[in-house]
Amino acid sequence: MREHYREELEDINASLVEMANSVGSAMSTATTALLDADVALADRVIAGDEHIDAVRESIEQRCFALLARQQPVATDLRTVTAAMRIVADLERMGDLAVHVAKVARMRFPDPAVPQEVRPLFLEAGHIAEGLVSKTATVIAKLDVEAAAQLEADDDLMDRIHRQLFTELLADTWPHGMEQAIDVTLLGRYYERFADHAVSVARRVVYLVTGEMEMRGSV
Repeated sequence: MREHYREELEDINASLVEMANSVGSAMSTATTALLDADVALADRVIAGDEHIDAVRESIEQRCFALLARQQPVATDLRTVTAAMRIVADLERMGDLAVHVAKVARMRFPDPAVPQEVRPLFLEAGHIAEGLVSKTATVIAKLDVEAAAQLEADDDLMDRIHRQLFTELLADTWPHGMEQAIDVTLLGRYYERFADHAVSVARRVVYLVTGEMEMRGSV
């Protein structure tokens, strides 16, 4: 019975890693759809969200079952409760990728992102891809040091968010209110995506150390 319990915990962790990879792929695809005005890719991201939602529901049900059957304590209880919170963060990251894809779809066949800010969104996409790759590693290996590194990547995303506002507030912004709103929302989606990745990292730190603060973070 105990061996089966440990196997179930390991399987839940593997499912979290798979889910992290799925939301990373979704955001990467959504970024390409956004920059290339590719409606087919946007539709793929939107349709794929059902799978991410289903994985969340499956993991939550398995966690609830473990709580009911095993009544875990100490580290095991932290493992189950952390998994339930991590899966919520990951599901929200998937939703944010969908939001990006929907903006791309709404503006098709025109690009949603003006030429002036394309480099910033290209960089935001690269940062998001790196963040979620590190997030999957943090979950898989319970790597506290890698978790701390996510804070620095989040700072990079915050910098891009600030740069976008600088562009929008400049007297030379030529694209009008509608595209300004699109850019504002898109910047917020990428920023929140990074914030949720950091939240996952902090939950892993709590699982390993019992503390929410990440030592050595910047």
